[in-house]
Amino acid sequence: MTKPEVVIVKPKPKVEVVMCIYKTSCNLLKPIVQRIFRQNIAISTNCINMAAVSDTNLPGTNNLQPQPFKYFLVLDFEATCENGRTIVPQEIIEFPVLKINAVTLQTESVFHQYVQPKVNQQLTPFCTELTGIIQDMVDGQPYIEEVLEKFHTWLEENDLLNPENKFIFVTCGDWDLKTMLTSQLRYFGINRAPYFNKWINIKKPCSHHTNEYPKGMMAMLKKLDLTHEGRHHSGIDDCKNIGRILTELLRRGVVFKPTGKL
Repeated sequence: MTKPEVVIVKPKPKVEVVMCIYKTSCNLLKPIVQRIFRQNIAISTNCINMAAVSDTNLPGTNNLQPQPFKYFLVLDFEATCENGRTIVPQEIIEFPVLKINAVTLQTESVFHQYVQPKVNQQLTPFCTELTGIIQDMVDGQPYIEEVLEKFHTWLEENDLLNPENKFIFVTCGDWDLKTMLTSQLRYFGINRAPYFNKWINIKKPCSHHTNEYPKGMMAMLKKLDLTHEGRHHSGIDDCKNIGRILTELLRRGVVFKPTGKL
């Protein structure tokens, strides 16, 4: 008498079982199986889409909160200056802006332009020592009117004038947009674009988070355990460091709101 043959049947994955049933000719079960199969596929697709945009899948972004803005434009002007006295008119000589995505925290685009001063065209030794900007870097560069036009074009190219892509400027203090730009536009009779009328002075949300009002950028970096990179008072390097302060506060769950307006 021969031994009965033992057949081990391994259960197949759920999807294969569903597919197996789906392929049967049972007219009674077929509509139900089809509906279940479609629902499973829809759920799987939705999970994939959510994972693609989820903040928690990005390194160090677990505490990110929804923000009222899609983009932050980090801005830090450098201007003509002299040791111990005020130059009249003070004029912007470096115009840098970083476009930072509020969800990914990535810098998606950079606007950077040196500006030739109109009135006090020769930079002082103090100005060069402070900012690192030498005379050759501003000679032959566009005046402020053309730079503002170039910046507006950059906003258009980055689709930032689309109302759906809400943005706000981020500065270290109120000087850049409240004092410097305002005084120069007034002096030369240049119209001010409305998008310059609101900004975030990053010192204020930083102070709310740390319970200590910072004196400046270097103090914020230290308080947040961030190292300074580049040259202090280089406009573009300051923008990068302010951007690092911004993204660190975003990672810590800070929600940003306008702090200054005209």
